[in-house]
Amino acid sequence: MPTQTELLTAAAKAAQAAGEGAVEADTGRRLRPEVVDALTGAGFSRAFTPAEFGGAPVSFAEVTRAVAAVAEECASAAWVGSLMANTGRFAGFLPAEGRADIWAEGPDTRLVAGLVSQVVAQPADGGWELSGTWSFVSGVEFSEWALLMATTAGGEARFFAVPRADYTFEDTWFTLGMRATGSHALTIERAFVPAHRSFLSADLFAGNHPSGEALYTAPLFAINGLTFAAPILGAARAALAVASAPLAAGKAKDSARVAVARSGGEIDAAELLLLRAAATADRGGVTAEEAARGSRDCALAVEILAGAVDRLFRGAGTRAQAEGSPLQRIWRDVRGAASHGGLQFEPAALRWSEPQPAAA
Repeated sequence: MPTQTELLTAAAKAAQAAGEGAVEADTGRRLRPEVVDALTGAGFSRAFTPAEFGGAPVSFAEVTRAVAAVAEECASAAWVGSLMANTGRFAGFLPAEGRADIWAEGPDTRLVAGLVSQVVAQPADGGWELSGTWSFVSGVEFSEWALLMATTAGGEARFFAVPRADYTFEDTWFTLGMRATGSHALTIERAFVPAHRSFLSADLFAGNHPSGEALYTAPLFAINGLTFAAPILGAARAALAVASAPLAAGKAKDSARVAVARSGGEIDAAELLLLRAAATADRGGVTAEEAARGSRDCALAVEILAGAVDRLFRGAGTRAQAEGSPLQRIWRDVRGAASHGGLQFEPAALRWSEPQPAAA
C-alpha cells in the first residue's frame, strides 16, 4: 500500500481505472470491483485511519485534491472514495476497543455511513440492539463495516459500528446522475452492538475528541461539505476539458470561447473556496466563525460549479445531449451530486449569518 504522503500521486492510478469503467458504471449503476480495489489501493480507505492501527492520516486538503482527481474520470468512483476516507474519520470517535475492532485486519477497512433512518436503538445487556433500515448508504455493496446513526430509547443520537455479517442491502439506487455510487438501503435485523462500538453523534458534530488533534476537532459542518463537493469539483474540470476541445482545434465561435473562459474561472474560484475550508480545518483550532464560513463556502462553491457546468452543457448544443456524450453524463452527475442535503446554500448561509457571541 502507498504511504499517505503518496495519496495524490496514487489517486492518478485509481482515476485511470475509474475512467476506463466510467461509461459501464453509469449504464450498469455499479462500479467495477477492480475500481473499488484501486481506490483502496490508492489509500482512500486508510486516509484517516489512526496511526495506532497503521495509518498516517493526511490533510483534508490532500484528500480533497485526490478525490477531485478521480472525479475528473468518474464522479461516482470519486464519491465512494471520498466517503471511504471521511467515514474512517468518523470511526476515530469510537472508544479504543471499538477502534481496535474496526481495524483489526489492518488500516484499509472499507467503511460506510448511514445517517438517514428512523431506527431507535433498544437497550440490551452490555450495549444495544438494532433493527431497521438506513437509506442512501453509498458504497454499501463493497463495505466491511458500517457506522449507523440511530436514536436511543432515551432520545440520544448515537453512531453504532456494525460488521458486514450483521447487515444486508437492497438495490434501491435508481437515479438520473451519480448512478454508480451504490447508495442503496441497508437493513439490519436484531443485531447486537456492544457499548464499545458506539459513540455520541454530538461529539462528532461538535468536534469533541479527547486527542485534541486537528483531524477530529473541526465541527462536522465545517468540513462535511468537502466530502461531497470534491467530486463535483473534479467533474466540473472534466466538463471544462470536453468543452475546451473545439477551442484547441480553432473551431469555436467567440461566444463559446467566452463561455469556456467564464466557466473555467468559476471552477478555479470554487476550488479556492474549498481549499480554504480544508486548510482552515487542517490548521486546527477552528472557531465558530470559521466553521460557519467553511460550511457556507462549500455550499457556495457547489452552486458556482453547477452553474459553470450548466453553461458548458448549454453551450455545447444538441450534440452534447446524445446518449454517448461524456458531457451529458458529467452534467447529470454534477446536478445529482449538487442536490445533496449537505450542500444546500440556504441553511449554510443562515448559519453563517447568525450573530456570534461576543468574545469574553
